[in-house]
Amino acid sequence: MMRQRRDWSILPDRTPLWIRLRRIARRARASEIAAAGMAPEPFNPKRILIVSDAWKPQVNGVVRTLEATVEALRARGHEVRLVTPDMFRSFPLPFYPEIRMAMFAGRKVRRIIESFAPDAIHIATEGTLGHAARRYCVKHGVRFSTAFHTRYPDYVSARLPIPKSWVWGWLRWFHRPAINVMAPTATMKRHLEAEGLSKVKVWSRGVDLSLFGAAYPTPPALADLPRPIWMNVGRLAVEKNLEAFLELDLPGTKVIVGEGPQASDLKSRFPKAVYTGAKFGADLAAHYAAADVFVFPSRTDTFGLVILEALASGVPVAAFPVQGPLDVLGDAPAGVMDEDLGAACRRAQAIPAEIARAHAQKFTWEAAARQFLGHLAIPDLEPFEVDDAARPAAVAAEPVKAAV
Repeated sequence: MMRQRRDWSILPDRTPLWIRLRRIARRARASEIAAAGMAPEPFNPKRILIVSDAWKPQVNGVVRTLEATVEALRARGHEVRLVTPDMFRSFPLPFYPEIRMAMFAGRKVRRIIESFAPDAIHIATEGTLGHAARRYCVKHGVRFSTAFHTRYPDYVSARLPIPKSWVWGWLRWFHRPAINVMAPTATMKRHLEAEGLSKVKVWSRGVDLSLFGAAYPTPPALADLPRPIWMNVGRLAVEKNLEAFLELDLPGTKVIVGEGPQASDLKSRFPKAVYTGAKFGADLAAHYAAADVFVFPSRTDTFGLVILEALASGVPVAAFPVQGPLDVLGDAPAGVMDEDLGAACRRAQAIPAEIARAHAQKFTWEAAARQFLGHLAIPDLEPFEVDDAARPAAVAAEPVKAAV
């Protein structure tokens, strides 16, 4: 018996019902506007779904960025729903036990998407939740945006014998279907484009100027330390290059604020430094305010939110002249970048607090949220429709100084 050939012309339509209904409503509204001779309406998504493998209780720049963005979006009247690992059974990453990956997430992610019926879907990370959401969107022809927060090729190669080219290949595959890929800086945008990613847009960052920069009493643990205080805030992990800071011959006291997998190793190797553990909210802001210079030795961060938090606290920054510091500081006199990190520290001491604070005031989460909105994808467009052409006078992707 001959095998019957499949007629590909009658394959079932995989377009979900919520997308079909949105297309019908959008066409009806477009006809109504055209008949009235009105200008097309801008794309202004009211219901936004953000899928992220990074979320509380993790303490990192990705989580802080998403928290601040969600808060700014909700303040503007947007309804934001998050899909995060705490909603699923999960397992810890071998090198980062505090980071958990969701297990068997596909069905629940599908139910969440279809019940919420969002106006925009943003996949923030490339973990198991990101893959589940990507798989749903690709299968059903739903448009989405992604973001590049973490330099995985550098982080993976620092721990495992895996070539960076393999990791970049996976990242290209992951982000290729996205309508827009959001990068935190112009430098990162150019780097991603050089690695073969397309449709990259800049989505910068902000800082809470009301929290960082207020008057705080010096934390008791820091009150009697020899001055000057050289401080770093962040995860204690190999990619943060903290040895480059802790090995410096500097007067005064080195203070490390944070936790991470390298904590015990650093404490045993550099016992003269003061390790405070992780701090949050006003307590964290008080620690920043107690510093004389903020030292940022990382060479792999995509942005460096802690740089902005230090500057907002009136603390000048010393860093290597690499991506992140170059984008945040630029040619501003609020910090010093030098391949000799010790020299950068000593020169940064002379920078007045008001100059550091003034530079931080150029960065707000409100402006960053407007950029984010301007890069979201319209989920219910037909395959033949062009995203940019379908969003006349879309929400402006307002530039932030750090992004230009």
